[in-house]
Amino acid sequence: MSMTDPIADLLTRIRNASQARHPTVVVPRSKIKLELVKILKQEGFIEGFIDVPEGPQGQIKIFLRYDAANRGVIRGLDRVSKPGCRKYVGRDEIPRVRNGLGLAILTTPKGVLTGQQALHAGVGGELLCYVW
Repeated sequence: MSMTDPIADLLTRIRNASQARHPTVVVPRSKIKLELVKILKQEGFIEGFIDVPEGPQGQIKIFLRYDAANRGVIRGLDRVSKPGCRKYVGRDEIPRVRNGLGLAILTTPKGVLTGQQALHAGVGGELLCYVW
């Protein structure tokens, strides 16, 4: 089976594992996914991750994060730009997610950034997803 949208696959796997209260989830490795996972870590949505470059593609093992009541810290993941319908925003159009409680993740000429980082860097780009 060919994968048409690896980023949507990553978000779905994280969403499903989080709802099923799994401690970890393993996803196929790619540069863009690695960048996305780094942002989730730095913004506190996941505990951490291990990059396993072995094998033809390699894998990323993601350690999910739960609060004291054992609810997933990630409440929602939304894919915005899809392979069939890309969504680009200029630096003045970067959306606020859940009144600033969530974050937008974009690919920009300066790499994969959160909406805040892109704003400070003064760049727009492709709006990959929302996380809250």
